[in-house]
Amino acid sequence: MSDAAPDPRRPQPADTAHLQQLRAATDRAAATAEPLTSSHAGAPEELLARVEQAVEASAEDLRGLSHDLHAHPEEGYEEHRSARAVADLLARHGIEAQVGAHGLETALRATTGSGDGPTVALLAEYDALPGIGHGCGHNIICSSAVGAFLGLAAVLSAGDVGGTAVLLGTPAEEGGGGKELMARDGAFDGVDAVVMLHPFSYDAAVQPFLGRRQLRITYTGIAAHASAQPFMGRNALDAVVACYSGVAMLRQHVPDTDRVHGIITDGGQRPNVVPETAEALYYVRSATPETLADLSRRMEAIAVAAAAMTGCGYELHWDEMPAYLPIRANLELAARWTRHQARRGRSALPPGVTPASLAGSTDLGNVSVRVPSIHPMIAIADPDTSMHTTGFATAAVSPAGDRAVLDGAVGLALTALDVLADPELLAAVRAEFDAEGGVLDLEEVLG
Repeated sequence: MSDAAPDPRRPQPADTAHLQQLRAATDRAAATAEPLTSSHAGAPEELLARVEQAVEASAEDLRGLSHDLHAHPEEGYEEHRSARAVADLLARHGIEAQVGAHGLETALRATTGSGDGPTVALLAEYDALPGIGHGCGHNIICSSAVGAFLGLAAVLSAGDVGGTAVLLGTPAEEGGGGKELMARDGAFDGVDAVVMLHPFSYDAAVQPFLGRRQLRITYTGIAAHASAQPFMGRNALDAVVACYSGVAMLRQHVPDTDRVHGIITDGGQRPNVVPETAEALYYVRSATPETLADLSRRMEAIAVAAAAMTGCGYELHWDEMPAYLPIRANLELAARWTRHQARRGRSALPPGVTPASLAGSTDLGNVSVRVPSIHPMIAIADPDTSMHTTGFATAAVSPAGDRAVLDGAVGLALTALDVLADPELLAAVRAEFDAEGGVLDLEEVLG
């Protein structure tokens, strides 16, 4: 007997066949993938073990922080309680943190170490999503970074290795561009490497993240009675609809990794008045800075043409919040992460194994073109559980989520320790960064 017919009045669920095919292809590729390897010595095993033990000793505090942040989600630039929770935990460990760093009320900065030698920054995100809470697992990102910082403090404060570790609490990753604003204020000046992680449905040393811009288009028409004198009006909503249709056609002719999605934020007030103003907001994403700039130009041409078609005026507002560049992952650093995840029983997949189509955007991309950086992924959920969902939020405080906090903290701490302790590794990290283009200027790239 067949299942009952779906109710046509309700949303129809998407077919999962494509996800299943992606999962099968990933499993096949993972079975034969060779993990990233490193030819460098890194830190001595005795130091690595001490840092790992220090992280494990903080396990209760780290799980408590993760669950506390999860239970009290705060959106971008409103993370006052979250930043204070981090500062309070550090204070219990004898470390002072500055809340309100780099010109942002909810940014945080703490340091440990000698001040001499290299500097590594560990990044903690703690903003949540509206209505979903920590559906992106930022409670794990934050707690693992704090744990890594505490682990490094155990050897840096004792002078067993030179260099400095900086913990940066970076607000508003979910669209607010906190890292870009902090970078403009000098947060990453003098930093030699940046490490952070992100929860995911796979363990991956490198996962593509797209660049992203925001485009707000405001059309201005002429109001008129929609029945008595429609010929006297110029319909701003028509301009929005023409633009929306143009964007839909554009999607057929862009690279597979490009993404454009938008909403109509203002479509008029009443049906019997020709809308005098209307507005749409788009996110524009691409895999490289160059293709992001090209897609931006094409979007602008569509927006202007829609105004001409309908006789409306227009205003284009690019990047009211900072644009995000694609992540430039440093493979030398990613190889060290891979090695240290293996000691925790995890196999971090190399680039090209997990589906490139499962890509969002992050302001870590803006940091990664200033300083050598990694943004590895750590598994907390099955491959069918997407980020930005209530299911992923549940996973963020599950036993798998709690394990990721500790495994991730150890991986970040040991990767950072390698950089501080091994000059040849640091030189290789810098050389790779320079070979990939060195420091990029956001405004110069995007125009």
